[in-house]
Amino acid sequence: MTTTRDTMADRPVARVLPLLGLPQLDRLFDYSVPETLSAQALPGTRVRIRFAGQLVNGIVLERAASAEHEGALTPIKDVVSPEVVYPPQLAALVDSLAELYAGVRSDIIRSAVPSRHARAEKARGAGPGPSWEELGRLELDDVDLSAWNAYAFGGSFVRAVRSGAHARAAWHPAPGEDVAARLAELAVTVARDGGGVLVVVPDQRALDAVEAALRELVSPRQITTLAAGLGPESRYRRYLDILHGQGRLVVGTRSAAYAPVRNLRLAVILDDGDDNLVDPRAPYIHARDVLVTRSALEGCALILASATRTAEVELLVESGWAHGLVPTVETLTARMPDIVATADTGADPEDVSRGRLPAAAFRIAAAALRDDLPVLVQVPRKGYVPTLACARCGTPARCRHCNGPLEIPHGPSPDMAGDAAPPTCRWCGRVDVRHRCHSCGGTRIRPVIIGSDRTAEELGRTFRPHPVISSSGERILDEVKGGARIVVATPGAEPKVPGGYGAALILDTWATMNRQDLRAQEEAMATWARAVHLVRPAAAGGHVVIDADAAVPVVGDLLTWDVTGAAARELADRDAAGLPPATRMAAIDGTAEGVERFMADFEPPEGAEILGPVDMPPGGRPPAGIEPGTPVRRLLVRVERSRARELGRALRA
Repeated sequence: MTTTRDTMADRPVARVLPLLGLPQLDRLFDYSVPETLSAQALPGTRVRIRFAGQLVNGIVLERAASAEHEGALTPIKDVVSPEVVYPPQLAALVDSLAELYAGVRSDIIRSAVPSRHARAEKARGAGPGPSWEELGRLELDDVDLSAWNAYAFGGSFVRAVRSGAHARAAWHPAPGEDVAARLAELAVTVARDGGGVLVVVPDQRALDAVEAALRELVSPRQITTLAAGLGPESRYRRYLDILHGQGRLVVGTRSAAYAPVRNLRLAVILDDGDDNLVDPRAPYIHARDVLVTRSALEGCALILASATRTAEVELLVESGWAHGLVPTVETLTARMPDIVATADTGADPEDVSRGRLPAAAFRIAAAALRDDLPVLVQVPRKGYVPTLACARCGTPARCRHCNGPLEIPHGPSPDMAGDAAPPTCRWCGRVDVRHRCHSCGGTRIRPVIIGSDRTAEELGRTFRPHPVISSSGERILDEVKGGARIVVATPGAEPKVPGGYGAALILDTWATMNRQDLRAQEEAMATWARAVHLVRPAAAGGHVVIDADAAVPVVGDLLTWDVTGAAARELADRDAAGLPPATRMAAIDGTAEGVERFMADFEPPEGAEILGPVDMPPGGRPPAGIEPGTPVRRLLVRVERSRARELGRALRA
């Protein structure tokens, strides 16, 4: 039965979740509801309660006829707002994620429900407001969905989504595909049929692209965007629009995954391997897991769209929960550029005779420029010379004051007068003009990796008079004009160009592949694939040169465009090593005493494996509340994937 204000008079007890962020208080407490507040204190509303002598915020989750608590009940102090901001489907989602991630519900609610803004409520007024259809044109044009036929079973997948089936797909767009346009076409079709649509993207650039594609098909008022840059009033007002049904077509960044879209029929997540989709605050939930859980709970279709496939998505496909949506052979033949690898990587980074390019890359770049086509050069790091090492022994050059890494932040002035900047600490900013290696005493340093700025400088000399454009760091370009020019970009900052690049050169691949990171190979493939997607087909003169050995498995996967095979091998390697996502693993960080107390009280699930404790690895984020400089220990608990929720419940207990 639907809860209404008229059914509350015979339920004088409210079960309230205090929003305190403490695991031991992540449960419901009984409060009495004063008669004057009974019609407002509905399940899902915010209230003020007295807890341990203080007034705190809480959310009413239930109304009951009698209390479970013996004794007199404390009354609710006030109802913050009569808006039901925590509807049942969102409550079920938060409960499920809290169990899976061993999290505190109030921490998840903090990400899911924006803070109340009284002015936004007042401006919106009472009542449901106009319908989604009334916000735009009365008659929407038919949307052409035939582009989905370029993918194996693409047409049947679209029909399944439109019929309301629980279709779930890992979609890997073909090179050159207008991803935003394809998603917009399907999203508008579902919305026009009466279904809710939620698209989650990793950053503002992707949000702008999807929003622009949607605006080609519907009125701007029919699109609800949610992003970190919104002010409190705008974010809350849009949240209310979604709650009341005007926000049927929602696009947003990470926290938008929780948006309570009515009648959700299609959820989409773009580039799930992007770190921006992981909440940096405990319990560190990934937006992909939010949407996978919503698809299971709410029965909506789900698209996991990315040029490559993460191990987590591969697990969903191999388990049969989702299926692959990949380009047909004919599509790839028509759209793929020519990709070659060169192992001409032994040259000294100081050698600028070819702008430090391998011979094959130099030839292909020169040919594209002669044909009046732009060339993309992808390098892994921004800056001038971001990493230095001892020229004698190779030990990384570090600051004598704070032990931070040394860099050369910029080159000579634009008129080439003077020298490049001296070695400078990236942490404290101190200049170190007399560096001495702490390992061998050497006084000469050499570059380990060349940044985008110096690469642009060298290529400008090599390919003069063609212009060189840089896109990295704070200077990211969305699009550049066609014509003979060189674009140097870091991963994720590559601008589009009308018609596609004539060539792409992928340099310093070792810096991407050799990182000490579980996802190094996976992220390398994704980084390179982004560059490939921006190049015109081979039939139109498109070429890609990757500066790496073709015998390296991940490089071979790129050459053959085997994105699914790369993911399958990655998952198999993780499975053999007992690493996520093949297993479920939790990390418990704290002081030595705190970790010992945890071990004494923890009752692990059957079959759990305890690893450690050990010192926290360099670069790890210490837990909140620990003083800087305090030694932090880490304990790992590993279980089979099927026992993930058992582990979550054990940790919450």
